[in-house]
Amino acid sequence: MRKFLFIAALLVLMSASASAADHSRFWNLTSVTITKLFLAPAGTTNWSPDQCENDDNGTVEVDERLDLKGIAAGTYDVKLTDEHGRSCLVKAVKVKATGAYSFSLNDKDLTNCSQ
Repeated sequence: MRKFLFIAALLVLMSASASAADHSRFWNLTSVTITKLFLAPAGTTNWSPDQCENDDNGTVEVDERLDLKGIAAGTYDVKLTDEHGRSCLVKAVKVKATGAYSFSLNDKDLTNCSQ
């Protein structure tokens, strides 16, 4: 019986850690709603699909978290558009595989922007 319980617990732990590794999340800590969000491996232009499409209303409001699809841990350039039509590029963002969220952006990160 102990052997069975040990194996069952091990399987639960393995599946939980695999699920966490497959789950990426962005946390919007800026003061604006984000209407478009793309990621590309740092230094490339291989942009992901618009990640805002993963949200029910297609935007990421202030303090909202957004599930990311097709994004693994690594270093990415992030391209976004906000609710005012401003476009920003944030380079070399670290996306992590563990924790409550994979990466966040705040207003001080939005320095390379244009209208």
